[in-house]
Amino acid sequence: MSIRLRWIFRVFVLSCAFGWPSESGAEDLNFRRVIEAELIAAMNQVNGFDPTATTNGARFQAEVIFVLANTVADSGRLDQAMVITPDDWYRAFLAKTNLVPETAPPYVKLAHENQQYMWLDARLDRVIDTVKEGERPVRVVNVIFWWPKEPKAHSEYSYQDTLSTPHLNVTNHRVIRYRLLDFGDRFFFDDIDGLTGRPTTGLLVFLFGLIGDGRVVVTGIAISKDGLQVVRGTAKKAFIGVTTTATISPDGRSEKDVPEGRLDLVALETLLQTPFEMAYKPLKWSVEMDRLIKDLNRNN
Repeated sequence: MSIRLRWIFRVFVLSCAFGWPSESGAEDLNFRRVIEAELIAAMNQVNGFDPTATTNGARFQAEVIFVLANTVADSGRLDQAMVITPDDWYRAFLAKTNLVPETAPPYVKLAHENQQYMWLDARLDRVIDTVKEGERPVRVVNVIFWWPKEPKAHSEYSYQDTLSTPHLNVTNHRVIRYRLLDFGDRFFFDDIDGLTGRPTTGLLVFLFGLIGDGRVVVTGIAISKDGLQVVRGTAKKAFIGVTTTATISPDGRSEKDVPEGRLDLVALETLLQTPFEMAYKPLKWSVEMDRLIKDLNRNN
C-alpha cells in the first residue's frame, strides 16, 4: 500500500497555489495589504533556484513568506495579519522572473486565473498554543489560500506537473490551509488541508484509480550548501499513511531519496526526521473573508 502513496506528498512540493486564517483570525479581520512593490522586494531576496519550475514552487512561496514576516517583525508591525491579492502576487512574480503572462508556469497562471488570495498571520499567539515536543520554531505563519465562494466559482482546479516522476495531477481545493514553521535550519508545511493529487503516468495510475486522490499533511524541506532541496513528506488516504524523501535540484529536476555518496544530504534527511509536535490554535476559513475581498476590491 505504501507504493500507492509514496509520491503523493510531493504534490505539495509541486504546487504553489495559495491558502487562509485561524478562528481568531476570522474573528479579527484587521489586516495590512502587502502591495506589489513589497512583494517584488521580497521575491528579489529569494535566489539560487528556478522559481518557474513547479517542483520549486513550494520552496519559493515559503521563502518569500518568511522574508515578508521577518521584514514586518523587524519593523515592529507584527500586530496585523497580511493579505496578498492574486494580481499583486502575479505581477510581482512576472517581474521577478522576467516572464510575460503567456510564458508564466501553469501553477502560477492558474492561481491567478482562479483569483486565489493569500492570508498570512505571523503572530505566534495566533499560530501555536503549546510546543508539545521538540524545539520552538524561530518563525511561524498561519497561511490560507482561497478564492471567493460564488455561484460560478470552481470548487477546485487541477493541473499536470510533468517535471515530477511519475507525472502528477495536482488539485487545489477552494480553501487551502497550513502552518508554516521555520526552525532555522529547516522548515515545514504542517497541518495541511485542501491539497490533493495522483500520478498520471506509470503503473501507479491504476492503483490510484482504485483508492482516489491522496492528501498531503506535512512536508519538510532542508537546503544543502549547493542548493539542493531534501524534501521529506507524509501523505494520507483514509487511515493509510506513508512518509518518503526526495531530492530536488535548483533547476527543478527531482529524484526519489538522496543520491549515493552525499553524506551531507543524508544528514539533512536525518535532520528532517527530528520529531516535533505543536498544539495549534484553530485555523478556519470564514465567510467574512469573502466580504473582506469585496471591500478590498471596492476600495482599489
